[in-house]
Amino acid sequence: MDTRAILMGLGFAFMWSSAFTSARMIVADAPPLTALAARFLLSGAVACGIALAMGQSWRLSRAQWRAVVIFGICQNALYLGLNFVAMQWVEASLAAIIASSMPLLVAGFGWALFGDRVRPLGIAGLVAGMAGVALIMGSRLSGGTDLGGVALCLLGSLALTVATLSMRGATGGGGNVMMVVGLQMFVGSAALAVVAAATEPFVVHWTPRLVGAFLYTTLVPGVLATWVWFLLVGRIGTVRASTFHFLNPFFGVAVAAVLLGERLGWADAAGVMVIAGGILAVQLSRQADRPAA
Repeated sequence: MDTRAILMGLGFAFMWSSAFTSARMIVADAPPLTALAARFLLSGAVACGIALAMGQSWRLSRAQWRAVVIFGICQNALYLGLNFVAMQWVEASLAAIIASSMPLLVAGFGWALFGDRVRPLGIAGLVAGMAGVALIMGSRLSGGTDLGGVALCLLGSLALTVATLSMRGATGGGGNVMMVVGLQMFVGSAALAVVAAATEPFVVHWTPRLVGAFLYTTLVPGVLATWVWFLLVGRIGTVRASTFHFLNPFFGVAVAAVLLGERLGWADAAGVMVIAGGILAVQLSRQADRPAA
């Protein structure tokens, strides 16, 4: 892995993890589902514009349209929608930690439901990662963290896990990657807008922090991180690129601590270390099983 790939991986992990802090800022001043629907509308327009400028087409394969619908609903509407709602009551650092467990869930369900081969290193990583999550959850819940908000974060991670597993080997080729990403965002925006119109009052407190956080989460985690991810995958392959997910708990907690002043207890610090080690072990075991692609 060369220096440029390492820098791209670090940049992606930081941008992905920082989205939880900017989301926490947004939901403090705007209805969460309405804000997220608007974010995806703008992100989708930018992504599709980039795709058209790159010469990509609206004509997608059947597998790509399936990816557009499944990820548009499960990732953008359910996963992020549930997290945005939850962060009205749950700290950004905890939401980031729960979301970071998704690679562990994918590996665990793949092993339990599909018989995926998991090396001893991967099994140790799964056990350690889940133990780290349990340690942090026990500490936070005993400290008064809202149980309903935690449940929404967990449901969101489960929705993304289901989407990931359902698309095993089905995303197909055909290029048009940025177009697929943009259309997924439009699907998520439409689904969220319907739910928001039926459930949320449109009350927005316009502040500089809200505007800055909205633009940041739309353009940086929403578009730039996606762009960097696909460049990274093209450079070193999906399996090796996924190894950088082990940094997400670190960055998620660090950004929330610096920008929001969220406190980090000893159980949080220990749990983050254990979760990161578990994710790294799982990804390294997958890398040993498959060549970079």
